[in-house]
Amino acid sequence: MYNRHTTKNDLKDNDKHLDQKDNLYNQYIGNIPDINNNDIIEGTVVGISDKDIIINIGFKSEGFISKSEFKDLPDIKVGDVINVYIENKEDRHGQLVLSYKRAIIQKAWNDINDAFSKNTVMEGFVKNRTKGGLIVDINGIEAFLPGSQIDVKPIKDYDQYVNKNIELKVIKINHDFKNVVVSHKVLIEKHLEKQKMEIISKLEKGQVLEGYIKNITDFGAFIDLGGVDGLLHITDISWGRIGHPKDILKIDQKINVVVLDFDEEKKRISLGYKQLYSHPWDTLDISLVEGSKVQGKVVTIADYGVFIEITPGVEGLIHISEMSWSQKVKKPQEHLQIGDFLEAVILTIDRKTHKMSLGIKQLKNNPWKDIEIKYPVGSRHKGKVSNITNFGIFVELEEGLDGLVHISEISWLKKVNHPSEFTQIGDKIDVIVLEAKEKDHKLSLGHKQIEDNPWNTFEKVFAIDTIHKGTVITIDDKGLGANISTSYGIECFVPIKHMLKSNGSNIALEEINDFKVIEFNKNTKRIIMSHTKTWQLGNKIDKKLKPKININKNKSDKTTLGEIEALAELKKQLDNNK
Repeated sequence: MYNRHTTKNDLKDNDKHLDQKDNLYNQYIGNIPDINNNDIIEGTVVGISDKDIIINIGFKSEGFISKSEFKDLPDIKVGDVINVYIENKEDRHGQLVLSYKRAIIQKAWNDINDAFSKNTVMEGFVKNRTKGGLIVDINGIEAFLPGSQIDVKPIKDYDQYVNKNIELKVIKINHDFKNVVVSHKVLIEKHLEKQKMEIISKLEKGQVLEGYIKNITDFGAFIDLGGVDGLLHITDISWGRIGHPKDILKIDQKINVVVLDFDEEKKRISLGYKQLYSHPWDTLDISLVEGSKVQGKVVTIADYGVFIEITPGVEGLIHISEMSWSQKVKKPQEHLQIGDFLEAVILTIDRKTHKMSLGIKQLKNNPWKDIEIKYPVGSRHKGKVSNITNFGIFVELEEGLDGLVHISEISWLKKVNHPSEFTQIGDKIDVIVLEAKEKDHKLSLGHKQIEDNPWNTFEKVFAIDTIHKGTVITIDDKGLGANISTSYGIECFVPIKHMLKSNGSNIALEEINDFKVIEFNKNTKRIIMSHTKTWQLGNKIDKKLKPKININKNKSDKTTLGEIEALAELKKQLDNNK
Protein backbone atom coordinates (compact mmCIF):
# COMPACT_ATOMS: atom_id res chain seq x y z
CA MET A 1 0.00 0.00 0.00
CA TYR A 2 1.30 3.33 -0.85
CA ASN A 3 0.66 6.40 1.35
CA ARG A 4 1.40 9.99 1.01
CA HIS A 5 4.69 9.67 2.86
CA THR A 6 6.11 7.12 0.40
CA THR A 7 9.09 8.33 -1.48
CA LYS A 8 10.56 7.38 -4.83
CA ASN A 9 13.39 5.57 -3.08
CA ASP A 10 10.92 3.48 -1.14
CA LEU A 11 9.27 2.44 -4.35
CA LYS A 12 12.57 1.39 -5.81
CA ASP A 13 13.42 -0.73 -2.75
CA ASN A 14 10.05 -2.47 -2.91
CA ASP A 15 10.46 -3.38 -6.60
CA LYS A 16 13.87 -4.82 -5.87
CA HIS A 17 12.46 -7.00 -3.10
CA LEU A 18 9.75 -8.32 -5.41
CA ASP A 19 12.31 -9.14 -8.03
CA GLN A 20 14.26 -11.20 -5.49
CA LYS A 21 11.14 -13.11 -4.55
CA ASP A 22 10.43 -13.84 -8.20
CA ASN A 23 13.95 -15.07 -8.68
CA LEU A 24 13.73 -17.35 -5.64
CA TYR A 25 10.38 -18.73 -6.80
CA ASN A 26 11.61 -19.31 -10.35
CA GLN A 27 14.70 -20.98 -8.93
CA TYR A 28 12.52 -23.23 -6.75
CA ILE A 29 10.21 -24.08 -9.62
CA GLY A 30 13.20 -24.83 -11.84
CA ASN A 31 14.57 -27.31 -9.29
CA ILE A 32 11.34 -29.32 -9.11
CA PRO A 33 11.87 -32.47 -11.22
CA ASP A 34 9.66 -33.06 -14.25
CA ILE A 35 7.79 -36.25 -13.20
CA ASN A 36 4.80 -38.16 -14.52
CA ASN A 37 2.54 -40.82 -13.16
CA ASN A 38 3.92 -44.40 -13.45
CA ASP A 39 7.51 -43.13 -13.44
CA ILE A 40 10.17 -44.73 -11.25
CA ILE A 41 12.45 -42.22 -9.54
CA GLU A 42 14.97 -42.15 -6.72
CA GLY A 43 13.88 -40.70 -3.40
CA THR A 44 15.50 -40.06 -0.01
CA VAL A 45 14.07 -41.15 3.31
CA VAL A 46 13.59 -37.94 5.29
CA GLY A 47 11.40 -39.23 8.05
CA ILE A 48 9.96 -42.34 9.68
CA SER A 49 6.73 -42.39 11.64
CA ASP A 50 4.84 -45.18 13.31
CA LYS A 51 2.92 -45.93 10.13
CA ASP A 52 4.72 -44.30 7.23
CA ILE A 53 8.05 -43.70 5.62
CA ILE A 54 8.43 -40.10 4.40
CA ILE A 55 10.18 -39.78 1.05
CA ASN A 56 11.57 -36.66 -0.58
CA ILE A 57 11.96 -36.83 -4.35
CA GLY A 58 12.66 -33.11 -4.75
CA PHE A 59 9.06 -32.40 -5.64
CA LYS A 60 7.03 -29.52 -4.22
CA SER A 61 5.64 -31.93 -1.62
CA GLU A 62 6.89 -35.01 0.12
CA GLY A 63 5.38 -38.48 -0.29
CA PHE A 64 4.20 -40.95 2.33
CA ILE A 65 4.58 -44.75 1.90
CA SER A 66 3.10 -47.29 4.30
CA LYS A 67 5.65 -49.22 6.36
CA SER A 68 3.94 -52.47 5.22
CA GLU A 69 5.65 -52.11 1.84
CA PHE A 70 9.10 -52.31 3.45
CA LYS A 71 8.88 -55.80 4.97
CA ASP A 72 11.97 -56.81 3.04
CA LEU A 73 13.79 -53.67 4.33
CA PRO A 74 13.32 -53.83 8.11
CA ASP A 75 16.47 -51.75 8.74
CA ILE A 76 15.52 -48.78 6.55
CA LYS A 77 16.60 -45.46 8.05
CA VAL A 78 16.62 -41.71 7.35
CA GLY A 79 19.02 -40.84 4.58
CA ASP A 80 18.58 -44.12 2.63
CA VAL A 81 18.04 -43.65 -1.08
CA ILE A 82 15.44 -45.96 -2.68
CA ASN A 83 13.46 -46.29 -5.92
CA VAL A 84 9.82 -45.27 -5.71
CA TYR A 85 6.91 -45.52 -8.13
CA ILE A 86 4.82 -42.37 -8.93
CA GLU A 87 1.25 -43.52 -8.51
CA ASN A 88 -0.14 -39.95 -8.53
CA LYS A 89 1.96 -36.79 -8.43
CA GLU A 90 -0.98 -34.88 -6.94
CA ASP A 91 -4.12 -36.43 -5.58
CA ARG A 92 -7.29 -34.49 -4.72
CA HIS A 93 -5.65 -33.29 -1.55
CA GLY A 94 -2.62 -32.07 -3.49
CA GLN A 95 -0.59 -34.92 -1.96
CA LEU A 96 2.17 -36.85 -3.79
CA VAL A 97 1.32 -40.60 -3.83
CA LEU A 98 4.29 -42.99 -4.00
CA SER A 99 4.85 -46.78 -3.76
CA TYR A 100 8.01 -48.70 -2.98
CA LYS A 101 6.54 -52.14 -3.72
CA ARG A 102 5.26 -51.16 -7.16
CA ALA A 103 8.63 -49.68 -7.97
CA ILE A 104 10.28 -53.01 -7.21
CA ILE A 105 7.72 -54.91 -9.32
CA GLN A 106 7.82 -52.49 -12.22
CA LYS A 107 11.63 -52.50 -12.25
CA ALA A 108 11.57 -56.28 -12.16
CA TRP A 109 9.22 -56.33 -15.15
CA ASN A 110 11.48 -53.93 -16.99
CA ASP A 111 14.51 -56.11 -16.21
CA ILE A 112 12.66 -59.26 -17.34
CA ASN A 113 11.59 -57.70 -20.62
CA ASP A 114 15.09 -56.37 -21.17
CA ALA A 115 16.59 -59.82 -20.46
CA PHE A 116 14.12 -61.44 -22.84
CA SER A 117 14.88 -59.05 -25.69
CA LYS A 118 18.65 -59.25 -25.17
CA ASN A 119 18.69 -63.01 -24.35
CA THR A 120 20.65 -62.41 -21.16
CA VAL A 121 20.87 -64.56 -18.04
CA MET A 122 18.90 -63.71 -14.89
CA GLU A 123 18.94 -65.12 -11.39
CA GLY A 124 15.90 -66.25 -9.47
CA PHE A 125 14.99 -67.83 -6.15
CA VAL A 126 13.02 -71.09 -6.19
CA LYS A 127 10.11 -70.51 -3.81
CA ASN A 128 8.27 -73.80 -4.11
CA ARG A 129 7.32 -76.65 -6.41
CA THR A 130 4.02 -76.89 -8.24
CA LYS A 131 2.32 -79.28 -10.61
CA GLY A 132 4.66 -79.77 -13.52
CA GLY A 133 7.51 -77.57 -12.36
CA LEU A 134 8.82 -74.86 -10.02
CA ILE A 135 7.80 -71.30 -9.00
CA VAL A 136 10.76 -68.92 -9.17
CA ASP A 137 10.91 -65.39 -7.70
CA ILE A 138 12.73 -62.91 -9.95
CA ASN A 139 12.98 -59.63 -8.00
CA GLY A 140 9.40 -59.96 -6.81
CA ILE A 141 7.95 -61.38 -10.01
CA GLU A 142 6.84 -65.02 -9.91
CA ALA A 143 7.89 -67.01 -12.99
CA PHE A 144 7.14 -70.62 -13.94
CA LEU A 145 9.99 -73.05 -14.55
CA PRO A 146 8.52 -76.19 -16.26
CA GLY A 147 9.94 -79.55 -15.24
CA SER A 148 11.05 -80.17 -18.83
CA GLN A 149 13.12 -76.95 -18.70
CA ILE A 150 14.99 -77.67 -15.48
CA ASP A 151 17.64 -80.00 -16.89
CA VAL A 152 18.57 -81.89 -20.04
CA LYS A 153 17.76 -85.15 -18.26
CA PRO A 154 14.42 -86.03 -16.67
CA ILE A 155 14.05 -84.77 -13.11
CA LYS A 156 12.23 -86.94 -10.60
CA ASP A 157 12.84 -84.94 -7.41
CA TYR A 158 11.82 -81.28 -7.83
CA ASP A 159 12.23 -80.57 -4.12
CA GLN A 160 16.02 -80.58 -4.42
CA TYR A 161 15.80 -77.13 -6.11
CA VAL A 162 13.46 -75.44 -3.59
CA ASN A 163 14.92 -72.54 -1.53
CA LYS A 164 17.91 -72.26 -3.84
CA ASN A 165 19.06 -69.60 -6.30
CA ILE A 166 19.15 -70.67 -9.93
CA GLU A 167 20.28 -69.06 -13.18
CA LEU A 168 17.62 -68.72 -15.85
CA LYS A 169 16.72 -67.39 -19.23
CA VAL A 170 13.31 -65.92 -20.04
CA ILE A 171 11.78 -67.93 -22.89
CA LYS A 172 8.20 -66.61 -22.91
CA ILE A 173 6.24 -63.57 -21.65
CA ASN A 174 2.49 -63.10 -21.69
CA HIS A 175 1.97 -59.36 -21.11
CA ASP A 176 -1.81 -59.64 -20.91
CA PHE A 177 -1.74 -62.07 -18.02
CA LYS A 178 1.68 -61.04 -16.67
CA ASN A 179 2.97 -64.60 -17.00
CA VAL A 180 6.65 -65.41 -17.35
CA VAL A 181 8.14 -68.79 -18.38
CA VAL A 182 11.84 -69.39 -17.77
CA SER A 183 14.35 -72.15 -18.51
CA HIS A 184 17.48 -73.44 -16.84
CA LYS A 185 17.88 -76.20 -19.41
CA VAL A 186 18.91 -73.82 -22.21
CA LEU A 187 21.93 -72.74 -20.17
CA ILE A 188 22.96 -76.36 -19.64
CA GLU A 189 22.47 -77.17 -23.32
CA LYS A 190 24.70 -74.28 -24.35
CA HIS A 191 27.39 -75.51 -22.01
CA LEU A 192 26.93 -79.11 -23.13
CA GLU A 193 27.14 -78.14 -26.78
CA LYS A 194 30.68 -76.88 -26.26
CA GLN A 195 31.50 -79.90 -24.16
CA LYS A 196 29.93 -82.21 -26.76
CA MET A 197 32.08 -80.81 -29.56
CA GLU A 198 35.15 -81.26 -27.42
CA ILE A 199 34.27 -84.88 -26.58
CA ILE A 200 33.38 -85.83 -30.16
CA SER A 201 36.62 -84.34 -31.45
CA LYS A 202 38.52 -86.79 -29.24
CA LEU A 203 36.44 -89.90 -30.03
CA GLU A 204 37.95 -93.01 -31.60
CA LYS A 205 36.34 -96.28 -32.64
CA GLY A 206 37.01 -98.96 -30.07
CA GLN A 207 37.48 -96.40 -27.31
CA VAL A 208 36.00 -97.46 -23.94
CA LEU A 209 34.08 -94.74 -22.10
CA GLU A 210 32.24 -94.48 -18.83
CA GLY A 211 28.71 -93.18 -18.73
CA TYR A 212 25.35 -93.15 -17.01
CA ILE A 213 22.14 -94.59 -18.41
CA LYS A 214 20.02 -91.53 -19.12
CA ASN A 215 16.96 -93.08 -20.75
CA ILE A 216 15.69 -96.52 -21.76
CA THR A 217 13.45 -97.19 -24.77
CA ASP A 218 12.16 -100.26 -26.59
CA PHE A 219 15.02 -100.09 -29.08
CA GLY A 220 17.89 -99.38 -26.70
CA ALA A 221 19.32 -97.00 -24.10
CA PHE A 222 20.79 -93.49 -24.22
CA ILE A 223 24.07 -93.14 -22.36
CA ASP A 224 25.29 -89.82 -20.93
CA LEU A 225 29.03 -89.71 -21.63
CA GLY A 226 29.56 -86.50 -19.69
CA GLY A 227 27.84 -83.91 -21.81
CA VAL A 228 27.12 -85.91 -24.93
CA ASP A 229 24.67 -88.77 -25.41
CA GLY A 230 25.32 -92.03 -27.24
CA LEU A 231 22.88 -94.73 -28.30
CA LEU A 232 23.33 -98.27 -27.05
CA HIS A 233 21.11 -100.29 -29.40
CA ILE A 234 19.28 -103.32 -28.01
CA THR A 235 21.24 -105.62 -30.34
CA ASP A 236 24.51 -104.40 -28.80
CA ILE A 237 23.51 -104.87 -25.17
CA SER A 238 23.90 -108.64 -24.92
CA TRP A 239 25.19 -111.51 -27.06
CA GLY A 240 22.01 -113.35 -26.12
CA ARG A 241 18.46 -112.39 -27.01
CA ILE A 242 16.67 -109.98 -24.67
CA GLY A 243 13.03 -108.94 -24.66
CA HIS A 244 13.58 -105.35 -23.52
CA PRO A 245 16.68 -103.29 -22.54
CA LYS A 246 15.22 -102.76 -19.05
CA ASP A 247 15.66 -106.51 -18.47
CA ILE A 248 19.38 -105.79 -18.11
CA LEU A 249 19.83 -102.02 -17.65
CA LYS A 250 18.51 -99.46 -15.16
CA ILE A 251 18.17 -95.66 -15.23
CA ASP A 252 21.22 -93.87 -13.70
CA GLN A 253 23.23 -97.09 -13.80
CA LYS A 254 26.95 -96.48 -14.30
CA ILE A 255 28.41 -98.64 -17.09
CA ASN A 256 31.37 -98.87 -19.43
CA VAL A 257 30.67 -98.84 -23.16
CA VAL A 258 32.76 -99.10 -26.31
CA VAL A 259 32.51 -96.64 -29.21
CA LEU A 260 31.33 -98.55 -32.29
CA ASP A 261 30.83 -95.61 -34.64
CA PHE A 262 30.22 -91.86 -34.61
CA ASP A 263 29.20 -89.06 -36.94
CA GLU A 264 30.92 -85.81 -36.03
CA GLU A 265 28.61 -83.67 -38.17
CA LYS A 266 25.34 -85.18 -36.93
CA LYS A 267 26.78 -85.63 -33.43
CA ARG A 268 25.61 -89.26 -33.33
CA ILE A 269 27.50 -91.88 -31.36
CA SER A 270 26.82 -95.63 -31.55
CA LEU A 271 27.86 -97.59 -28.48
CA GLY A 272 28.27 -101.23 -27.58
CA TYR A 273 28.14 -103.09 -24.28
CA LYS A 274 28.38 -106.74 -25.27
CA GLN A 275 31.57 -105.99 -27.23
CA LEU A 276 33.40 -105.60 -23.91
CA TYR A 277 33.07 -109.35 -23.43
CA SER A 278 34.23 -112.35 -25.46
CA HIS A 279 31.78 -113.79 -27.99
CA PRO A 280 30.03 -116.85 -26.47
CA TRP A 281 30.98 -118.90 -29.54
CA ASP A 282 34.65 -118.30 -28.74
CA THR A 283 34.23 -119.80 -25.28
CA LEU A 284 31.79 -122.56 -26.22
CA ASP A 285 32.59 -125.94 -24.69
CA ILE A 286 34.97 -127.70 -27.10
CA SER A 287 33.40 -131.05 -26.20
CA LEU A 288 30.24 -130.11 -28.09
CA VAL A 289 30.48 -131.90 -31.45
CA GLU A 290 28.15 -133.47 -33.99
CA GLY A 291 26.02 -136.05 -32.19
CA SER A 292 26.23 -134.31 -28.80
CA LYS A 293 23.01 -133.74 -26.91
CA VAL A 294 22.23 -130.19 -25.80
CA GLN A 295 19.41 -128.40 -24.03
CA GLY A 296 18.06 -124.96 -24.79
CA LYS A 297 15.12 -122.58 -24.75
CA VAL A 298 13.01 -121.76 -27.81
CA VAL A 299 13.67 -118.09 -28.64
CA THR A 300 12.36 -117.77 -32.20
CA ILE A 301 9.75 -119.62 -34.25
CA ALA A 302 9.73 -119.30 -38.03
CA ASP A 303 7.85 -121.08 -40.82
CA TYR A 304 10.95 -123.15 -41.59
CA GLY A 305 11.82 -124.13 -38.01
CA VAL A 306 12.72 -122.93 -34.53
CA PHE A 307 15.84 -121.45 -32.93
CA ILE A 308 16.83 -122.58 -29.46
CA GLU A 309 19.36 -120.80 -27.28
CA ILE A 310 21.96 -123.22 -25.93
CA THR A 311 23.71 -120.50 -23.94
CA PRO A 312 23.34 -116.68 -24.17
CA GLY A 313 24.63 -115.77 -27.62
CA VAL A 314 24.76 -119.33 -28.98
CA GLU A 315 21.71 -120.55 -30.90
CA GLY A 316 20.93 -123.54 -33.04
CA LEU A 317 18.28 -124.13 -35.71
CA ILE A 318 15.92 -127.07 -35.61
CA HIS A 319 14.68 -127.27 -39.18
CA ILE A 320 11.07 -128.28 -39.69
CA SER A 321 12.27 -131.48 -41.37
CA GLU A 322 14.21 -132.49 -38.24
CA MET A 323 11.22 -132.43 -35.88
CA SER A 324 9.55 -135.74 -36.66
CA TRP A 325 10.41 -138.95 -38.49
CA SER A 326 6.94 -139.47 -39.82
CA GLN A 327 4.62 -136.55 -39.18
CA LYS A 328 5.00 -133.83 -41.76
CA VAL A 329 5.17 -130.71 -39.60
CA LYS A 330 3.68 -127.77 -41.48
CA LYS A 331 3.59 -125.12 -38.78
CA PRO A 332 6.19 -125.34 -35.97
CA GLN A 333 4.12 -122.98 -33.79
CA GLU A 334 1.44 -125.67 -33.58
CA HIS A 335 3.93 -127.92 -31.76
CA LEU A 336 6.25 -125.51 -29.88
CA GLN A 337 6.05 -122.16 -28.13
CA ILE A 338 8.51 -119.40 -27.21
CA GLY A 339 10.11 -120.30 -23.89
CA ASP A 340 9.80 -124.08 -24.25
CA PHE A 341 12.86 -126.02 -23.09
CA LEU A 342 14.02 -128.78 -25.43
CA GLU A 343 16.67 -131.44 -25.68
CA ALA A 344 18.19 -131.81 -29.12
CA VAL A 345 21.04 -133.48 -30.98
CA ILE A 346 23.75 -131.46 -32.77
CA LEU A 347 23.63 -132.35 -36.47
CA THR A 348 26.24 -129.83 -37.70
CA ILE A 349 28.35 -127.22 -35.92
CA ASP A 350 30.56 -124.54 -37.47
CA ARG A 351 32.43 -122.46 -34.90
CA LYS A 352 33.86 -120.09 -37.52
CA THR A 353 30.51 -119.03 -38.98
CA HIS A 354 28.72 -119.42 -35.63
CA LYS A 355 26.13 -121.80 -37.04
CA MET A 356 24.62 -124.93 -35.53
CA SER A 357 21.87 -127.20 -36.83
CA LEU A 358 19.93 -129.39 -34.43
CA GLY A 359 17.38 -132.17 -34.53
CA ILE A 360 14.87 -133.57 -32.05
CA LYS A 361 13.59 -136.54 -34.03
CA GLN A 362 17.06 -138.09 -33.64
CA LEU A 363 16.30 -138.60 -29.94
CA LYS A 364 13.93 -141.41 -31.01
CA ASN A 365 14.68 -144.58 -32.95
CA ASN A 366 14.52 -144.07 -36.69
CA PRO A 367 11.55 -146.15 -37.87
CA TRP A 368 12.86 -145.90 -41.44
CA LYS A 369 16.00 -147.84 -40.60
CA ASP A 370 16.09 -151.19 -42.46
CA ILE A 371 12.60 -150.52 -43.82
CA GLU A 372 13.40 -152.42 -47.02
CA ILE A 373 14.07 -155.51 -44.90
CA LYS A 374 11.19 -155.05 -42.42
CA TYR A 375 8.66 -154.21 -45.12
CA PRO A 376 9.70 -155.85 -48.40
CA VAL A 377 7.81 -155.10 -51.60
CA GLY A 378 4.75 -157.35 -51.92
CA SER A 379 4.41 -158.00 -48.17
CA ARG A 380 0.96 -157.63 -46.66
CA HIS A 381 0.28 -155.64 -43.44
CA LYS A 382 -2.53 -154.18 -41.41
CA GLY A 383 -2.27 -150.51 -40.39
CA LYS A 384 -4.25 -147.65 -38.95
CA VAL A 385 -5.40 -144.70 -41.07
CA SER A 386 -3.52 -141.70 -39.61
CA ASN A 387 -4.43 -139.01 -42.14
CA ILE A 388 -6.59 -138.46 -45.22
CA THR A 389 -5.79 -136.01 -48.02
CA ASN A 390 -7.19 -135.26 -51.45
CA PHE A 391 -4.57 -137.46 -53.07
CA GLY A 392 -4.60 -140.46 -50.77
CA ILE A 393 -4.53 -142.12 -47.37
CA PHE A 394 -1.64 -142.23 -44.87
CA VAL A 395 -1.48 -145.53 -43.03
CA GLU A 396 0.65 -145.97 -39.89
CA LEU A 397 2.33 -149.38 -39.82
CA GLU A 398 4.25 -148.63 -36.60
CA GLU A 399 4.89 -145.57 -34.44
CA GLY A 400 6.60 -142.93 -36.56
CA LEU A 401 6.24 -144.87 -39.81
CA ASP A 402 3.49 -143.84 -42.22
CA GLY A 403 3.00 -145.02 -45.77
CA LEU A 404 0.87 -143.53 -48.53
CA VAL A 405 -1.96 -145.33 -50.29
CA HIS A 406 -2.47 -143.19 -53.35
CA ILE A 407 -6.09 -142.58 -54.40
CA SER A 408 -5.41 -144.62 -57.53
CA GLU A 409 -4.37 -147.62 -55.39
CA ILE A 410 -7.56 -147.81 -53.32
CA SER A 411 -9.92 -149.77 -55.61
CA TRP A 412 -9.70 -151.74 -58.83
CA LEU A 413 -13.28 -150.95 -59.73
CA LYS A 414 -14.75 -147.83 -58.22
CA LYS A 415 -13.77 -144.32 -59.20
CA VAL A 416 -12.88 -142.76 -55.83
CA ASN A 417 -13.50 -139.01 -55.88
CA HIS A 418 -12.09 -138.54 -52.39
CA PRO A 419 -10.43 -141.08 -50.05
CA SER A 420 -12.91 -140.19 -47.28
CA GLU A 421 -15.55 -142.06 -49.33
CA PHE A 422 -13.60 -145.22 -48.68
CA THR A 423 -12.33 -144.96 -45.07
CA GLN A 424 -11.99 -142.69 -42.03
CA ILE A 425 -9.12 -141.73 -39.70
CA GLY A 426 -8.59 -144.46 -37.12
CA ASP A 427 -9.87 -147.30 -39.34
CA LYS A 428 -7.75 -150.44 -39.69
CA ILE A 429 -7.11 -151.52 -43.28
CA ASP A 430 -5.00 -154.12 -45.07
CA VAL A 431 -2.26 -152.89 -47.39
CA ILE A 432 0.41 -154.28 -49.70
CA VAL A 433 3.91 -152.71 -49.85
CA LEU A 434 4.48 -151.37 -53.36
CA GLU A 435 7.76 -149.49 -52.76
CA ALA A 436 10.07 -148.97 -49.76
CA LYS A 437 13.15 -146.71 -49.74
CA GLU A 438 15.05 -146.07 -46.52
CA LYS A 439 17.22 -143.30 -47.98
CA ASP A 440 14.29 -141.27 -49.29
CA HIS A 441 11.97 -142.12 -46.38
CA LYS A 442 9.43 -143.31 -48.89
CA LEU A 443 6.84 -146.02 -48.33
CA SER A 444 4.21 -146.56 -51.03
CA LEU A 445 1.28 -148.82 -50.20
CA GLY A 446 -1.68 -150.26 -52.03
CA HIS A 447 -5.05 -151.52 -50.87
CA LYS A 448 -6.58 -152.84 -54.05
CA GLN A 449 -3.62 -155.22 -54.47
CA ILE A 450 -4.86 -157.44 -51.64
CA GLU A 451 -7.15 -158.92 -54.35
CA ASP A 452 -6.34 -160.06 -57.84
CA ASN A 453 -6.81 -157.57 -60.62
CA PRO A 454 -10.42 -158.18 -61.73
CA TRP A 455 -9.81 -156.55 -65.07
CA ASN A 456 -8.10 -159.72 -66.22
CA THR A 457 -11.45 -161.46 -65.74
CA PHE A 458 -13.44 -158.52 -67.05
CA GLU A 459 -11.51 -158.78 -70.28
CA LYS A 460 -13.38 -162.00 -70.89
CA VAL A 461 -16.70 -161.02 -69.31
CA PHE A 462 -16.94 -157.73 -71.20
CA ALA A 463 -15.65 -158.97 -74.50
CA ILE A 464 -16.42 -156.87 -77.57
CA ASP A 465 -20.03 -157.30 -78.82
CA THR A 466 -21.23 -158.91 -75.58
CA ILE A 467 -24.48 -157.49 -74.25
CA HIS A 468 -25.12 -156.63 -70.59
CA LYS A 469 -27.84 -155.13 -68.45
CA GLY A 470 -27.04 -151.65 -67.10
CA THR A 471 -28.61 -148.74 -65.20
CA VAL A 472 -28.10 -145.12 -66.23
CA ILE A 473 -26.68 -143.42 -63.10
CA THR A 474 -25.52 -140.05 -64.50
CA ILE A 475 -25.96 -138.04 -67.69
CA ASP A 476 -23.21 -135.61 -68.65
CA ASP A 477 -24.21 -131.92 -68.38
CA LYS A 478 -22.38 -131.11 -71.59
CA GLY A 479 -24.32 -133.72 -73.53
CA LEU A 480 -21.36 -136.02 -74.17
CA GLY A 481 -23.07 -139.13 -72.91
CA ALA A 482 -24.01 -141.12 -69.82
CA ASN A 483 -22.45 -143.38 -67.19
CA ILE A 484 -24.10 -146.70 -66.53
CA SER A 485 -23.65 -149.17 -63.73
CA THR A 486 -23.36 -152.82 -64.76
CA SER A 487 -22.88 -156.05 -62.88
CA TYR A 488 -20.05 -156.28 -60.34
CA GLY A 489 -20.17 -152.53 -59.75
CA ILE A 490 -18.45 -151.74 -63.05
CA GLU A 491 -19.21 -148.32 -64.51
CA CYS A 492 -19.19 -147.94 -68.28
CA PHE A 493 -19.60 -144.97 -70.59
CA VAL A 494 -22.25 -144.61 -73.29
CA PRO A 495 -21.64 -141.82 -75.88
CA ILE A 496 -24.65 -139.65 -76.66
CA LYS A 497 -25.09 -141.09 -80.15
CA HIS A 498 -25.31 -144.59 -78.68
CA MET A 499 -28.15 -143.72 -76.27
CA LEU A 500 -30.83 -143.69 -79.02
CA LYS A 501 -33.63 -146.23 -78.55
CA SER A 502 -35.58 -147.93 -81.30
CA ASN A 503 -38.58 -145.65 -80.68
CA GLY A 504 -36.50 -142.56 -81.42
CA SER A 505 -36.04 -141.40 -77.78
CA ASN A 506 -32.88 -141.50 -75.68
CA ILE A 507 -32.14 -143.68 -72.71
CA ALA A 508 -33.30 -141.79 -69.56
CA LEU A 509 -31.73 -141.40 -66.12
CA GLU A 510 -32.14 -144.52 -63.89
CA GLU A 511 -33.47 -146.49 -66.85
CA ILE A 512 -32.44 -150.18 -67.03
CA ASN A 513 -31.71 -151.54 -70.46
CA ASP A 514 -29.39 -153.65 -72.63
CA PHE A 515 -25.98 -152.32 -73.68
CA LYS A 516 -23.41 -153.72 -76.08
CA VAL A 517 -19.63 -153.54 -75.48
CA ILE A 518 -18.02 -151.61 -78.34
CA GLU A 519 -14.64 -150.84 -76.67
CA PHE A 520 -12.64 -152.41 -73.81
CA ASN A 521 -9.28 -151.03 -72.52
CA LYS A 522 -7.77 -152.92 -69.61
CA ASN A 523 -4.90 -150.47 -69.12
CA THR A 524 -7.10 -147.40 -68.75
CA LYS A 525 -9.91 -149.45 -67.14
CA ARG A 526 -12.40 -148.02 -69.58
CA ILE A 527 -15.41 -149.76 -71.12
CA ILE A 528 -17.54 -148.04 -73.76
CA MET A 529 -21.01 -149.41 -74.54
CA SER A 530 -23.89 -148.74 -76.88
CA HIS A 531 -27.63 -149.29 -76.54
CA THR A 532 -28.32 -148.30 -80.13
CA LYS A 533 -26.27 -151.21 -81.51
CA THR A 534 -28.37 -153.70 -79.56
CA TRP A 535 -31.35 -153.08 -81.85
CA GLN A 536 -29.84 -151.65 -85.05
CA LEU A 537 -28.47 -155.03 -86.21
CA GLY A 538 -31.01 -157.17 -84.39
CA ASN A 539 -28.44 -158.59 -82.01
CA LYS A 540 -29.50 -161.16 -79.51
CA ILE A 541 -28.24 -161.24 -75.94
CA ASP A 542 -25.61 -163.88 -75.30
CA LYS A 543 -27.38 -165.61 -72.47
CA LYS A 544 -24.38 -167.88 -71.95
CA LEU A 545 -22.24 -164.92 -70.82
CA LYS A 546 -25.05 -162.91 -69.26
CA PRO A 547 -24.42 -162.79 -65.47
CA LYS A 548 -27.12 -164.25 -63.32
CA ILE A 549 -26.79 -161.76 -60.44
CA ASN A 550 -28.49 -158.55 -59.41
CA ILE A 551 -27.12 -155.23 -60.67
CA ASN A 552 -25.04 -153.37 -58.05
CA LYS A 553 -26.37 -149.83 -57.73
CA ASN A 554 -24.45 -148.83 -54.59
CA LYS A 555 -21.74 -146.45 -55.76
CA SER A 556 -20.35 -145.80 -52.27
CA ASP A 557 -19.77 -149.50 -51.53
CA LYS A 558 -16.43 -149.75 -49.71
CA THR A 559 -15.81 -153.45 -50.46
CA THR A 560 -13.19 -154.69 -52.90
CA LEU A 561 -13.83 -156.97 -55.84
CA GLY A 562 -12.60 -160.02 -53.97
CA GLU A 563 -15.56 -159.67 -51.58
CA ILE A 564 -18.08 -160.18 -54.37
CA GLU A 565 -18.74 -163.92 -54.46
CA ALA A 566 -20.52 -163.65 -57.78
CA LEU A 567 -17.33 -162.66 -59.59
CA ALA A 568 -15.43 -165.60 -58.15
CA GLU A 569 -18.21 -167.91 -59.29
CA LEU A 570 -18.23 -166.35 -62.76
CA LYS A 571 -14.48 -166.70 -63.06
CA LYS A 572 -14.73 -170.38 -62.11
CA GLN A 573 -17.49 -170.93 -64.71
CA LEU A 574 -15.40 -169.30 -67.43
CA ASP A 575 -12.40 -171.43 -66.56
CA ASN A 576 -14.53 -174.60 -66.77
CA ASN A 577 -15.97 -173.61 -70.14
CA LYS A 578 -12.51 -173.00 -71.43
